[in-house]
Amino acid sequence: MIDAMDKDGNPASVHGNGRAAKALVQKARRQVADLVNAKPEHVVFTSGATEAASTLLTPRYAMGRAELMMSHLYVCASDHPCTLGGGQFSKKAMTVVPVTSDGLIDLPSLETSLSAHDKTSGTALIACHHVNSETGGIQPVEEISAVAKAHGAVLVLDCAQSAGRVSIDITDGHADFLIVSSHKIGGPKGAGAIIAFSDLMMPTPLLTGGGQERGHRSGTEAVTILAGFGAAAEVAKDRLTKFESLKTVRDTLINDMRTRGANIVVHAENAPRVGNTVYLSVPGKKAETLQIAFDLAGFAVSSGSACSSGKVGKSHVLAAMGVNSDEGAIRMSFSPDTAPADLNAFTAKLLEISAR
Repeated sequence: MIDAMDKDGNPASVHGNGRAAKALVQKARRQVADLVNAKPEHVVFTSGATEAASTLLTPRYAMGRAELMMSHLYVCASDHPCTLGGGQFSKKAMTVVPVTSDGLIDLPSLETSLSAHDKTSGTALIACHHVNSETGGIQPVEEISAVAKAHGAVLVLDCAQSAGRVSIDITDGHADFLIVSSHKIGGPKGAGAIIAFSDLMMPTPLLTGGGQERGHRSGTEAVTILAGFGAAAEVAKDRLTKFESLKTVRDTLINDMRTRGANIVVHAENAPRVGNTVYLSVPGKKAETLQIAFDLAGFAVSSGSACSSGKVGKSHVLAAMGVNSDEGAIRMSFSPDTAPADLNAFTAKLLEISAR
């Protein structure tokens, strides 16, 4: 990123400085595409996952020069707010699909909803997260894709929490579009991407103007930020196996908590989950109280996804899972770089807080 700051040309300019800046953007495009085995020309850079979701969740698509109408949106009840909000769809053109007690999408409910979809009005659009932003639960993407294909639906998969943590290959054909976020893989904040399986079908642009990003997202590219995004994507791909090994660390941590006497409830414990996230409640302790106590002790935990943890209110994810509790839960996450001593200290602090 520091090197990219010296390339002060506009990537759309044809002079030498502009071409140098464009080369950095194109390098980042290749790096981000490689993370999910996509074609670089199928990557559209945005300001983040929220903009990507707002672009994709629209009734208006195009297939070549022909318009393609998405008449109804089907979204998972435990989705991140950026997709659960429905994007450009009206509330009456949305169906919220319930989830199981483990936070995974209820496939029979999705099947029932799609069976009732009026195909004469347009195509069904499904939006679902790959990995839940609070529980870390991994959605059954293959099964969701099979249901979508059986009903001719288009599938948008939010991979903000899964990219760099689980292996993703867009060529498997499960999803039509992926959403990726820079800062979720260690890159700078302020960048994200729409990654398409094919460029034959694309949403109408949310931002129009100069025609950057092959006309799919206008606005001068943030060269420095995108350079960081690309570098982070390259590192994230190399570290995939390390993140996979965190599942053992996570399970050891949970067992250690319980063995040492911690009274905890781990949400979505029976679901497939990424290894770097634990979403837990302590009966009798409010999540906000735990969060403050941990913060004072030097541990940064949240009481939900970062986009909503600053708001007062219950977790919509827990509510969707049928957890009827006013106490809430805290989300702790860690990386391959987290020291065992830090995890041990976290457990010790949890026991101390619980005993108050």
